[in-house]
Amino acid sequence: MNIEETLKTIPSRPGVYIFKDRQGKVIYVGKAKSLKNRVRSYFISSNNSVKNEAIRNKLNDIEYIVTDTEVEALILECNLIKRYRPRYNILLKDDKNYPYIKITTDERFPRILIVRKMKNDKAKYFGPYTDMGAVKDTVKLIRRIFPVRNCKKSLEKVPLQERECLNYHIKRCGGPCQGYIDEERYNSHIKDVIMFLNGRYDVLGNRLVSEMEKAAEIQDFERAAELRDQVLAVQKMMEQQKIVSSEMIDQDVIGCAGDESNMCAALFFIRKGKLVGKETFFLTGTGTHELKDILGSFVKQFYASTTFIPREIILQDEMEDMELIGEWLSEKKGSRVNIKTPRRGEKRKLLEMVIQNARINLEHRISSIEKEREKNNIALEELKNWLDLDDIPYRIEAFDISNIQGHEPVASMVVFEGGEPKNIDYRRFKIKTVSGPDDFASIKEVVYRRFKRGLEERTFLKEEGINDKEGKFSTFPDLILIDGGKGQLNAAEETLKELGLKYIPAIGIAKEFEHIFLPGKSDPLILPSNSPALHLIQRIRDEAHRFAVTFHRELRGKRNLKSILDEIPGIGKVRKKALLKAFGSIKRIREASIEELKKVKGMNKKTAETVYEFFH
Repeated sequence: MNIEETLKTIPSRPGVYIFKDRQGKVIYVGKAKSLKNRVRSYFISSNNSVKNEAIRNKLNDIEYIVTDTEVEALILECNLIKRYRPRYNILLKDDKNYPYIKITTDERFPRILIVRKMKNDKAKYFGPYTDMGAVKDTVKLIRRIFPVRNCKKSLEKVPLQERECLNYHIKRCGGPCQGYIDEERYNSHIKDVIMFLNGRYDVLGNRLVSEMEKAAEIQDFERAAELRDQVLAVQKMMEQQKIVSSEMIDQDVIGCAGDESNMCAALFFIRKGKLVGKETFFLTGTGTHELKDILGSFVKQFYASTTFIPREIILQDEMEDMELIGEWLSEKKGSRVNIKTPRRGEKRKLLEMVIQNARINLEHRISSIEKEREKNNIALEELKNWLDLDDIPYRIEAFDISNIQGHEPVASMVVFEGGEPKNIDYRRFKIKTVSGPDDFASIKEVVYRRFKRGLEERTFLKEEGINDKEGKFSTFPDLILIDGGKGQLNAAEETLKELGLKYIPAIGIAKEFEHIFLPGKSDPLILPSNSPALHLIQRIRDEAHRFAVTFHRELRGKRNLKSILDEIPGIGKVRKKALLKAFGSIKRIREASIEELKKVKGMNKKTAETVYEFFH
């Protein structure tokens, strides 16, 4: 790439720049007020930081996206970092793993769900949270306090022609499916849930007390008793809160602790002066970045994926683009957001408490990682000895086949390095050349495809003068693990021999007795039940099995979506979706009249008659 020629074409406009390596992989995303000036700064002699030098060594292509304003560039930068997760950007630990609480306000009689991903829909999301156990407990408590449904039934038309569920009888649901609770009252419960999740317990508690007293006055004792239980639950939550600020406003307090290798960010949620929750996040790619860069990256990534923004955000230090980020957050909230970096007083004391929490959490994490690493090292050393290998099998690749009587056959490849899963290297395969339940032939196919691709990639990288480690398939394992016995192992061995890779050691593990099979040996290797090496092999095998089964279920689920509606002339994807949304099930579509079918969005008289005639 000719850098000078490329720089000449970049405009002096706000926007986002994207750096890519020779494989076309995004390695860094940044935003700029002037794209030309910012990108050029990476190539001046005085800008020789470790990060910039690494980026320059890997850089092969520069792309950019022009925006109208710097705020737009900031939002786009957040989205692209989340999408590509570039190597040289500061990243929250992969946030797709963090749970959110979702309220499906985009449907009639909303539900409360725990989800792993935010969608661009009309639902309300709370999070991200780092503790799944705490999220489950919160949702469980909400369902106990507020009679909100958790079923998947379509309630566009109520009452349904079926009996009430158990949740209604134990007073965990108001029974909207039977029309026992009207939409207005149900939605008031949803508003209370939203208030609860926003930590506004005092406002909610006062309102519930007022409603309880009114219900008692008009002698609606059943309603008064229901409200009393809600009041008690909310009061219990209020008692557990700690008053940490004399200011009765909503605040988030963010503090970081760590070094170049490890960094932790702690976030305290303060609502009306009370600490209502806290979360801990671990950051990657911090390297030699300054604290202001780390804080800026954290704030942008966290608030890009959360719905509630407080009136005030307290930070331990000023961050890069502080005014711009404040403008973006204010625009997102719809009112002024103040970002402060206190040096003394009550807020500084509060900040020190948050930083201390970050430090303690980081120390605990490092200790846990070191213990796990030591345990894995023992297991790998023992595995080397048991298998009589020349070196410790640092990288292990495991293969498993999944199918049901030969249908939708798939294979998985999982990778462990140093005894820990390397998810980015996991691969899934659809079996293409095998018909019927033939695990031996399936193993041959998938092993051949994986290593044939790897050999081709190695040849290409060598011609380009690129290190093998840069490819997706060119890094070969120190040990191959096949989920199965002698037959599956022999199939893999034949393939490795055919490809000239017989030197890569392979073993099989049979599920029934956990016996280890080695090439050329008739008797299995039986490891002690308390062997760390056996436990590691089992963990890798189970992960390969989980990954294969998950893929198989996905394919099976997609196949099952091709319902009986696909057989009806004139009913395409859009009409099929509209019918299912309107009626909820094939059974109710079958029972519908022509007039009812005609009222569905996208349907007309002719298609309604076609559907009706098909079922009748």
